[in-house]
Amino acid sequence: MTPSWRDDSLGTMKRVALWLVSEVGEGRPFTKETLRDAFPGVSQVDRRMRDLRDFGWRIDTNREDADLDSHEQRFVKRGDPVWEPGRATRKTGTTAIGAGRRREVLQRDGNMCRSCGIVPGETYAGTYEAAQLDIARREVLKPGGSKATELVTECKRCRIGGRELVADLDRVLQEAAGLSSVERNVLSGWVEADERQFSRLEQLWSDYRSLPEESRAHVRKELGVD
Repeated sequence: MTPSWRDDSLGTMKRVALWLVSEVGEGRPFTKETLRDAFPGVSQVDRRMRDLRDFGWRIDTNREDADLDSHEQRFVKRGDPVWEPGRATRKTGTTAIGAGRRREVLQRDGNMCRSCGIVPGETYAGTYEAAQLDIARREVLKPGGSKATELVTECKRCRIGGRELVADLDRVLQEAAGLSSVERNVLSGWVEADERQFSRLEQLWSDYRSLPEESRAHVRKELGVD
């Protein structure tokens, strides 16, 4: 039988997990005030709730869900039943990211999103939305088949879309090894500069691919493709 979230003998993180399941429900929003009201006098209840993410619980803020207000969060998915014996042991590589480590990762990544290249405060093309950077944990497939979790800087948009991505370092290394000397020199130049300037044609292709289908059809018609 699942214990009650009101059981004071349980730790705060376990009680918060039970509260989310029994009082909020998956897919539903809640506010910080509601959480604190449920646990009056309990210190750091917000932090204990964030700890649940280390056990597979998905709790979104307005950084991940644009439909939420700044004071709201959404209980998206239940993870490990941490209230069961032996299930609340913190997993390797899931310790909280401190402010110092965060600054280190941002500086290492050039203070820009490593997926799309946008920098803090820069607006997304065609919008008035300014980019916000955050640190994401990314699973990396290493040579030999082993996996590791590494930190990477991503903007809000890319972080939302990249939750389930696995970075395949092994494939990248194999592809690089198969390049011709000319291709390898070109790639080395991009890597050294940590950027690549796209041609006007390549940028136009990217813009075309991002259009809705009706608009893509209009472009195809103008080019005589249809």
